[in-house]
Amino acid sequence: MADSLIFYEYNTLNMKKIVLLMMISSLCLAQQAERKLIWEENFNEKKLNESVWNYDIGDGCPNLCGWGNNERQLYTKKNHQIKSGDLIIEARKEGNQYTSTKITTKGKKEFLYGRIEARAKLPLGHGLWPAFWMLGANIDEVKWPKTGEIDILEYIGRDPHMVYTTLHTQDSHGNTINTKRTEFPTIEEGYHVYAIDWNRDKIDFFVDDTLVYTFNPEVKNENTWPFDKPFYIIVNLAIGGNFGGPDVDDTILPQKFLVDYIKVYQ
Repeated sequence: MADSLIFYEYNTLNMKKIVLLMMISSLCLAQQAERKLIWEENFNEKKLNESVWNYDIGDGCPNLCGWGNNERQLYTKKNHQIKSGDLIIEARKEGNQYTSTKITTKGKKEFLYGRIEARAKLPLGHGLWPAFWMLGANIDEVKWPKTGEIDILEYIGRDPHMVYTTLHTQDSHGNTINTKRTEFPTIEEGYHVYAIDWNRDKIDFFVDDTLVYTFNPEVKNENTWPFDKPFYIIVNLAIGGNFGGPDVDDTILPQKFLVDYIKVYQ
């Protein structure tokens, strides 16, 4: 009789656990279902829509030479194409000059909170630094790093299999302290989804379905949490620089950074 009672209690406990897990799962699915796709870029046109996208051109000089990081590329309008539903940014060496492309939605598309994601395939090689990131829309008024920066994806070819997710604030003086370096042994293979889930309290960072980092400072003010204002999107492929380089393996060039889509849910 005692054995039967123990067996009954054990199974009842397990059933309760299963029901609880099902409830949690249903709640998560419901939250996902409540979200609406408010904007997407699928790169299905023949060229970039310049009512949405800007090009950063040149080397950042005279105001921000090397784009603030001693990067070695010259950004142009010619280092990209749209093909088979992908934005393809190509890093090249042309003579003695490295070239690439950088696009932004500054002044055209800005977002506050939600899930922001891109599906992308990484370029390979020492010296390459692809990124999918965001800056505060008030950057011209308050400057960096007070405006805030959200690095949803950074990858550097000199550190294979690692994905970097980072935030910059005035409190960190722009230094890389609110960051996570996460290993994905097959990250260079095929496409992966890089995303944030951003609300008024915290920012969660994801690679595919894996939560890799959460930023949730206890004290939230303009220096620790500039993430209560609209941000715009940036996609680029840098070459060399303080983080990506400084050395560049010219033998791997050209290399391509492919972006399938960018989506925003709220």
